[in-house]
Amino acid sequence: MTSAGLAAHTVRLNALVIDTRRKNGRALLTARGELVHGGTDTLGDALAALPPGTTAVELDLAGVSFLDTAGLACLDLLREYGRHHGVRVTTHGWRGQPRRVLELVGLDTTDPLRADGATACPDLPVRTASAVARERAEQLDLLRLEIAQLRQALDSRPVIDQARGVLMAAHGCTPEQAWEVLREASQNSNTKLHRIAAAITASAAPGGPPPPEPLRRALRTAAARHIP
Repeated sequence: MTSAGLAAHTVRLNALVIDTRRKNGRALLTARGELVHGGTDTLGDALAALPPGTTAVELDLAGVSFLDTAGLACLDLLREYGRHHGVRVTTHGWRGQPRRVLELVGLDTTDPLRADGATACPDLPVRTASAVARERAEQLDLLRLEIAQLRQALDSRPVIDQARGVLMAAHGCTPEQAWEVLREASQNSNTKLHRIAAAITASAAPGGPPPPEPLRRALRTAAARHIP
């Protein structure tokens, strides 16, 4: 049996789907998608459809890619089902962002429903909201760093292209060979690529200063390797 619900926080269709199968009286539930607002209803429908005589419930969340404050309420739903029906309920497969949320709110990532965590904490919704916010803040910081690196790469691209042109004119080499010379000289001299390119470009101007001797030596060595 399959129960499904749409993730309401996003314009893309990323439904929470729960597949159910039974084995020796145990109900094995496999969840896929995002556990957000509406996801607890989907889980509730799957639990309500379990037949009498179910001796245990196991929920596999390895296929869940995102968990928010509303989605974490599934733990209370599972606890209540276990108490009401007198069966053991366990979860496993927490990974990625959902596992990170459990860690940030101080829950057991192996099984957050284990005995010493069975009593719901009054401040859990607040802690969960804070955990999700921290997770998103960390992701935002990574994106900002990536954007800054891309901007730096774009800003340095013109001078690198100019330096390649200088090397092509000086050595009669191809653009690919000029790039390899720049790249290897950067590695061997432990100098950032855009700084080497700026030194080469400046030296090509009338009366421009030659690159420092360590850079000239690294460029000569690289040119000897890559330009016949």
